[in-house]
Amino acid sequence: MGSEMELNFTEDLQLTEVMRLRVQSLQQKGQKRQDGERLLLPHESVYRLDFSDQDLTFCRWNVSLQGTGRFTVTGICQLWTPDLTNLMTRQLLEPIGQFWRNAGDPEDSPIKCLEADIQEFGERIAELAKVRKVMYFLFAFKEGSTKEKISCTVTFNKNC
Repeated sequence: MGSEMELNFTEDLQLTEVMRLRVQSLQQKGQKRQDGERLLLPHESVYRLDFSDQDLTFCRWNVSLQGTGRFTVTGICQLWTPDLTNLMTRQLLEPIGQFWRNAGDPEDSPIKCLEADIQEFGERIAELAKVRKVMYFLFAFKEGSTKEKISCTVTFNKNC
């Protein structure tokens, strides 16, 4: 019988800063990004999930958003090391997790999402957890959402 394990997405301040410095460096030198390179946008940050157990089955996303806004979670499929390599567009997973609350929606209304996409995304995370202990994500905050206004975790069943 499996037991549930809720994992928190943790902001990786160091990786976010490295990615911001890459953008800044290109701008200062007047250079363009490499073909296929994915640069960090100002409203994005890097987050990580650390897997203490790797034999997992996806259960559900646990997301809350204060007020209105939209945020997306994009997985990075490769074990990415920005100190050695640049993030490439082909390393981004599909589908992405999209969550939002529109202006006029009651504060106590459930957050909206594309259910089939977040189900598939959660299952892909569980699959990748079998072969790695850490996975990285890009969180994008839009339309009034900020990292201070959201809470995002994912729950898995441990396969015992």
